[in-house]
Amino acid sequence: MPFVEPVTLRGAAALLEPLAAGHAQALARAAADGELWRLWYTGVAPPERMHEYVATALDMRERQGAMPFVVRDAASGDVVGCTRYFNVDAKNRRLEIGHTWYARKVQRTAVNTECKLLLLTHAFDALSCIAVEFRTHWFNHASRTAIARLGAKQDGVLRNHQLMPDGSRRDTVVYSIIDGEWPAVRQHLHFLLERSR
Repeated sequence: MPFVEPVTLRGAAALLEPLAAGHAQALARAAADGELWRLWYTGVAPPERMHEYVATALDMRERQGAMPFVVRDAASGDVVGCTRYFNVDAKNRRLEIGHTWYARKVQRTAVNTECKLLLLTHAFDALSCIAVEFRTHWFNHASRTAIARLGAKQDGVLRNHQLMPDGSRRDTVVYSIIDGEWPAVRQHLHFLLERSR
């Protein structure tokens, strides 16, 4: 039985539902809000390649046990981004949350905070994970700030970790939250959500 199975996670600001091939057009519209593919340090596909992006994510689900989600704005029902569980290590009860991006209209809103609360709650409380990891590009300062704001701690930097599509080398910053920290992180995320309302 897979460690991570399809699940829909609902909150007041955001809804996470399992990614399907039919979401590609809506994700293309979300990525167009802010031309997210132009951020050289991210892996957001341009609208004309979103079908490939979705196919790759679904293949990762089938072959590697990942679980990609689309993110909906709970108020409008619009698809506003995506995220996923991946690098799933069932034996050691660990996984990574990443491949996350949002349309510009919901960046710096309660949507990201609530998505992380929903994903972390499911990981720690339903899956009994002992650690959840986050990774980002050294130059993605907005992502680094957002991850630290969640309460994740920086574990280190993997230098020359990956080759980017343009040939540059990515230094990857690694963060994690461990199960013993989860109660305080959960309380902090609830506080941030209350403050944003």
